[in-house]
Amino acid sequence: MKKVILSALSILMFGYFAQAQNPTTPTTKLDLTGRASDHLMIQFGGDALTGKPDSVKTSGFSRHFNVYFMYDKPFKKNQHYSVAFGAGIGSTNIFMDDRTYVNLKTSGNTLLFTHLDSAANRFAKQKITTIYLHAPVELRYYSDPEHPGKSWKLAAGIKLGQLLKAYTKSKNYETPNGSSIYGKSYIDKIENKRFFNATDITLTGRVGYGIFSLDMGYLVNGYLRDGYGATMNKVSFGITISGL
Repeated sequence: MKKVILSALSILMFGYFAQAQNPTTPTTKLDLTGRASDHLMIQFGGDALTGKPDSVKTSGFSRHFNVYFMYDKPFKKNQHYSVAFGAGIGSTNIFMDDRTYVNLKTSGNTLLFTHLDSAANRFAKQKITTIYLHAPVELRYYSDPEHPGKSWKLAAGIKLGQLLKAYTKSKNYETPNGSSIYGKSYIDKIENKRFFNATDITLTGRVGYGIFSLDMGYLVNGYLRDGYGATMNKVSFGITISGL
């Protein structure tokens, strides 16, 4: 995943500099007056943890939802290319297997993922949610810069984030045979940021047409803090709506 995104960024940069420095390439001034500089970018898709040990068992559709406000600035030498930067909020929900319990109340410095035996009571559903303040930066390519709504697009970049909140949310505490103990509406929510990486460094890539694109991301610096648990990275795939 990381190699794919780095390769896409290298291709974009090589294409830009090759065209900008080629004296035989005609420089046609494009009319970008109808192209908005500010864009709302909405992302939704699936997440997975890589490198996780056997004790970390996930289940269901782990997912993310991101909302960013981006400023897109075309390059003067080659208006097919632009740099975009902005800010917004990104959230990730990792859903755990019902026999895996994550206890954020632990007083130790290691976040344990406890595998419950078949005779133990358990929560029917449990997820880990992290919410970051993000500052994404992208190098973009448009096949038709004058009509971005009818253009093929390619983007690669990096997303830097600061952790705002982290918590586990568990629902419906049950007996081993599935009988609810406190009622199906029972929810146990525990907030604790100290086990999770305070900084998010994610390589990103997108390809699409018009306002829709497929996106991917690779968390470089780890899901948990160094020394506070298993070394795991996060990969993401999803759909982006941008240019609104």
